[in-house]
Amino acid sequence: MFLRSSAIGLVLLAAGAVNGAAQAAEFKWASTTDPQTLDPHAVNSAPVLGFLNNVYEGLVRRDQDMNVEPALAVSWKPIGDGAGWRFNLREGVTFHDGSPFTAEDVLFSYERASNEVADTNSWFAPVKEASIVDDHTIDFLTHGPNPIFPGSIANWMIMDSGWAEANATTLPDKDNGNYATLNANGTGAFRVTAREPGLRTVLEPFDGWWDAATHNITRAEFTPIQNPATAVAALLSGDVDMINPVPIQDAARLKESDEVEIIQGIEARVIMLGFPHEAEALKYGPDAGQPNPFRDVRVRQAVAQAINVPAILATIMRGNAEEASQLVSPAMSGYSAAHSARPAFDVEAAKALLTEAGYPDGFSFGLKCPNDRYLNDEAVCQAVVAMLAQIGLKAELDAMPVRNYWPELREDNYDMYLLGWSPGTFDAEHPIRFLVTTPNPDKKLGSWNFGGFSNTRVDELLPLIQSELDAGKRQAMLDEVTQIVQDEHTYVPLYVQPLVWGTRSNIALTQRPDNFFILRWVSVN
Repeated sequence: MFLRSSAIGLVLLAAGAVNGAAQAAEFKWASTTDPQTLDPHAVNSAPVLGFLNNVYEGLVRRDQDMNVEPALAVSWKPIGDGAGWRFNLREGVTFHDGSPFTAEDVLFSYERASNEVADTNSWFAPVKEASIVDDHTIDFLTHGPNPIFPGSIANWMIMDSGWAEANATTLPDKDNGNYATLNANGTGAFRVTAREPGLRTVLEPFDGWWDAATHNITRAEFTPIQNPATAVAALLSGDVDMINPVPIQDAARLKESDEVEIIQGIEARVIMLGFPHEAEALKYGPDAGQPNPFRDVRVRQAVAQAINVPAILATIMRGNAEEASQLVSPAMSGYSAAHSARPAFDVEAAKALLTEAGYPDGFSFGLKCPNDRYLNDEAVCQAVVAMLAQIGLKAELDAMPVRNYWPELREDNYDMYLLGWSPGTFDAEHPIRFLVTTPNPDKKLGSWNFGGFSNTRVDELLPLIQSELDAGKRQAMLDEVTQIVQDEHTYVPLYVQPLVWGTRSNIALTQRPDNFFILRWVSVN
């Protein structure tokens, strides 16, 4: 096995390294979560965006080491004195149905993805206007200088305007679905040839792709497998060539097999607990209807100090994760080294905080958790329930599939919840914009700030962080926001999620820290 790693990316070439002599082959893989939709603007989640990166493309994309590189745009440059960005588009590109790609498709996709009904609209908060210069040039005018804008749209995917109009899917519909929910027409390396939600999705190479193929796949089939034992059995038997994730408890055993390779890394995703900052009352348990204790920062701090994160990492994660102190990991740009310490585990101090807040006997509440989204998510929530019980907080755990989970959070049906966040820009500005800024649909801000946390200073700093060119000044502002989030215990960061993939020994692929599985880097040997 040949292994190459960098500060961000991890590339693995399995036994039988990639070479020009590799024969074309079929490839099958499995994961716990089926993409909720094939619409690239309907659901802003890693299972959807990661899968669709094989089918659709953006103006830019990230390479194997997470660097931004050209895709449907061949180049880009700032306009004027921080007024925005001009993108020069690639010529000769066609969609899977043969339609030509032009600036009209980019403008249409911007208007669609930034619409209030799109789950991606927050990506375009910095944009004031988009305008076509000619068929292969388009400008994005921003509200102020925005040096990180090109990288911030790496997962924004371009749709064919004519195809969308012909199939009555000019806007996404994440609730009821439309033609784009089950069908796709991108410019990417693979096209969808069969889609059976919850059962299988088949992809085949797009012969008209503008880029040079580096894979040898003739047909790829994805199957969602929720049962970990079933997934492991499928990998060992050769029914699938790759599974993601490998159950932590099975990784050591699988490493002993000559037929299987285990690929391990650290994801960009921070797992955390969230609170209902705005809610007036609790919604679940015997204390439902009582005033919401989580509005008190002392209660939130008590939660943070009652959770023994090292114990979770040692037992549930088997030593395969790292503690988190903030909303991004140390590998991300803008991480605050000055605030690297997380609250000390201290049950007595947590009890004292609850007493000071007026809850000496604790209280009951509801904890919502997915059971098929993050690695060992339900087990982690069960551990949290047990740890909080030691300080008198009695949590009723409600674990559910992720397809039901997001609607529950968006409807504010929780008292506390589990969330994982991977910054698409690999920059600390990203979670501030999505998770911490005061929700403002008109400005496309705070779209994942379910609890409605609001801080005037954070809101003031965000546009300054987005526009500041001086790295030192920008980091000072990011440090200030990090301190506010920590002082307020806006969230309780727990750990940085590990990546544990399993492949058959004849598979070569790339594992990126965003947990996106890119088919164009796969070779079957």
